[in-house]
Amino acid sequence: MVARCLIVGWALLLSIPRTGLAQQTPPGAPAPVDAAVRKNYFVPFFDIAAFDFLLNRYGHAFVDRTTYDVDIASIKRNLHSPWVLDNDPFSINQFMHPYQGSMYHGFARSAGLNYWESLGYTFTGSILWEIAGETTLPSRNDQITTGIGGSFLGEALFRLAGLVLEQSNYGPRFLRELSAAVISPSTGFNRLAYGGRFRGVFPSRDPALFTRVQFGMMGTSSVRKSLTQSVTRNEAVADFSVDYGMPGKSGYAYRRPFDYFNFQFTSSTGSRFESIFSRGLLAGRAYGEGANDSSGVWGLYGTYDYVAPQIFRVSSTALALGTTAQRRISESRVVQSTLLAGVGWGAGGTIRGAADRDYHYGLTPQLLAAVRFIPSDKTAFDLTFRDYYVSRIASKQLRGSENIAHAEALFSVRVRSRHAASVKYAWSRRAATEPDLGDIVQSRGTVGLFYTYLGGTPAP
Repeated sequence: MVARCLIVGWALLLSIPRTGLAQQTPPGAPAPVDAAVRKNYFVPFFDIAAFDFLLNRYGHAFVDRTTYDVDIASIKRNLHSPWVLDNDPFSINQFMHPYQGSMYHGFARSAGLNYWESLGYTFTGSILWEIAGETTLPSRNDQITTGIGGSFLGEALFRLAGLVLEQSNYGPRFLRELSAAVISPSTGFNRLAYGGRFRGVFPSRDPALFTRVQFGMMGTSSVRKSLTQSVTRNEAVADFSVDYGMPGKSGYAYRRPFDYFNFQFTSSTGSRFESIFSRGLLAGRAYGEGANDSSGVWGLYGTYDYVAPQIFRVSSTALALGTTAQRRISESRVVQSTLLAGVGWGAGGTIRGAADRDYHYGLTPQLLAAVRFIPSDKTAFDLTFRDYYVSRIASKQLRGSENIAHAEALFSVRVRSRHAASVKYAWSRRAATEPDLGDIVQSRGTVGLFYTYLGGTPAP
């Protein structure tokens, strides 16, 4: 509960309208350097090793003494053993491990390293944990979710922390430092532990922003589940989303990974962490620059997704090709869209199933289509559809395959200034084929009413 309150707090802080920038890049001016601190390659290595050691000691004292009783013999065995798929719970493998990787990534980024260098540290930090953090055999699935998924999640969190630090109008310095540490704890640690050495702020280069914070209630409108599953039919929901670096702003360039990204986090009393989405442009280019009515970016995106609508769940770390675009139909009508298609390593399954592990891994082709239609300055429609196919390919478990779809529709009406009321409908469906159980279909639909606060920069 405390963690969710802190997350809601920094979400509100990010939604404060931006009136000025600590650093700006006027159109036509040379781009500033990539980081405001001098690189240090040793500090993140020390940070990651110390973090892994403390995490191991915590697990040894409070979680499972056997799993964390690491010694020279277990390290030597792991160095020479084959990598396996582990049996940890879904939330540990698909949420906690990516978050652990985001800590590694933040240690490196806040020490002045660029994205690709930090990705190397994140990947290496994951290897260190798999070999010397636990006595269990090293895990292939953890290496992907921690070493790669953690980077896709960690870069978004690092950028958001930097954005808070960069803006003097986001509140007093102490509040901004505290908020940045909540968003990206490893960034906050380096800023505190090393004095002025890493107090510089990563330059955002003035991206176009759209932020949205929502609080409301959602009720189950339809459900199809197994007889053994219970469902919290009515739940309180908090949601935060941000679009960073939206196309259409003159003078903004996409030279660095995640110069455009979308991040969304939803928490509910029914699922706690109901969904987390992070997608960012890794490499690509802008198009339509200088055009009055249409502009966008296209290229290679990195994505990390986690969806758990109470009765089943799916998560993936993936690479995708696609585009994010904005088209202005008239002075007050705008259409913003994203279309991605890619493939990743994913996991999906039911909750409280009959098997010891109620999910399975596999190569996961996936699709994302998102559209925001703004017909006037008072109303907006958002439609998002995601589809995941968790296959049998690259999985040692002969548990068939499954197709999981997740869709959201949101209609918002501005009441006053940046305050709005919204109606949301969310629908999720899982269709699985398993050798021992046959065909299984599960689905859940929810509808709810929200108070919405809109922040960020005005539309270009």
